Amino acid sequence: MTKTPRDLSKRDFLKKAGTGSAAVVAGSTLAAPYVKAQSPIKWRLQTYAGPALAEHVIKPSIDAFNKVANGEMEIELYFADQLVPTGELFRAMQRGTIDAVQSDDDSIASPTEVSVFGGYFPFACRYSLDVPVLFSQWGLAEIWEAEYEKVGVKWLSAGAWDPCHFATKDPINTLEDLKGKRVFTFPTAGRFLTRFGVVPVTLPWEDIEIAVQTGELDGIAWSGITEDYTVGWADVTDYFLTNNISGAWCGSYFANMDKWNELPAHLQELFKLCMDSSHYYRQHWYWGGEAKLRTEGTKMKLTSIADEEWATVEAAAREFWDEIAAESETKAKVVQILKDYNAAMEKAGRPYRYT
Repeated sequence: MTKTPRDLSKRDFLKKAGTGSAAVVAGSTLAAPYVKAQSPIKWRLQTYAGPALAEHVIKPSIDAFNKVANGEMEIELYFADQLVPTGELFRAMQRGTIDAVQSDDDSIASPTEVSVFGGYFPFACRYSLDVPVLFSQWGLAEIWEAEYEKVGVKWLSAGAWDPCHFATKDPINTLEDLKGKRVFTFPTAGRFLTRFGVVPVTLPWEDIEIAVQTGELDGIAWSGITEDYTVGWADVTDYFLTNNISGAWCGSYFANMDKWNELPAHLQELFKLCMDSSHYYRQHWYWGGEAKLRTEGTKMKLTSIADEEWATVEAAAREFWDEIAAESETKAKVVQILKDYNAAMEKAGRPYRYT
């Protein structure tokens, strides 16, 4: 006899309920692997730095990001010229060949109006803290963001690196000693230094040490003494000029705009936190290293150009600023901010500026 619903026993009910529950559980179990099996978001990020330098200027923060992202995203880090030449980084990122870049605007051939201010814009700052202050409190961040939005790239954050000094085979004691020296440096810094007879040379980053050894280069104006020791340049140069043309290198993080916009908000925030961690690490690593190696380093002898003579270089930099400002409205706006900021620091006096 067929049972009606009224005739269902408690045992029959429990059996049916159990079967249904099992189906629900099974359905949940089957759905879980689908979520877990999703491939993590993968980015390729190339830095301007070679392997030894990248160990300090970016790798710790990327390692931290990959750890905290907990499998949701993985950033593959590439070093200088590893995927594409540094001078082609901007176009590669813009096309989406790579997803993100850490470099200065100048070296990656950024087509924006602000590219000339990346790297070492002569005497734009005296100390490394000047860079984040200029971006966060004096309006440079808004200018950079707007300029890169025009070309479909997301500018993310700027930070400071080391000051710009000469490391050379021969001693530099006067401006006359700079004449004819073939020097590896940044595009804008090189453009400025030609006023003093320097011959700027562009080579792949990993070739610099050999180029100095073979005599293709007479020196380097690309870093402070911390990098000279870290990357091996202190092993092939004999002298370090204590005068510098800028108190800190200005570099940024950039990303392909579409790839950035596709990221979930929490991963965007995580990347921002890791950038801040990178900026902080460099602040104390460079600042402490510059002093320690000047006083305790044994590989290079320190030389100096007299303050009175070096003042002519600073005066030439102000003329250079005006030439750059005349090139466009945006450049003029940035130069005016630099002038106003430096005037405020001079007026504030110690410890902001020593006069």
